[in-house]
Amino acid sequence: MNLKKNIRMKLSRIEKELSQEDLAIIVGVTRQTIGMIENRKYNPTLKLCLKICKALNKSLDELFWE
Repeated sequence: MNLKKNIRMKLSRIEKELSQEDLAIIVGVTRQTIGMIENRKYNPTLKLCLKICKALNKSLDELFWE
């Protein structure tokens, strides 16, 4: 991820019509955690990355790696 923000994750969340709060509830974290991931201020665990991918119907490559 060479972008200053995780745009791919944010766009995928918006495409699913989910707020940060909605996604946080689905994956079992706080809204603040989702915001920090999107702003690249928090490096999520692989387990959390997988939960986010499942919730957004995306692969790890699509959301988190180049």
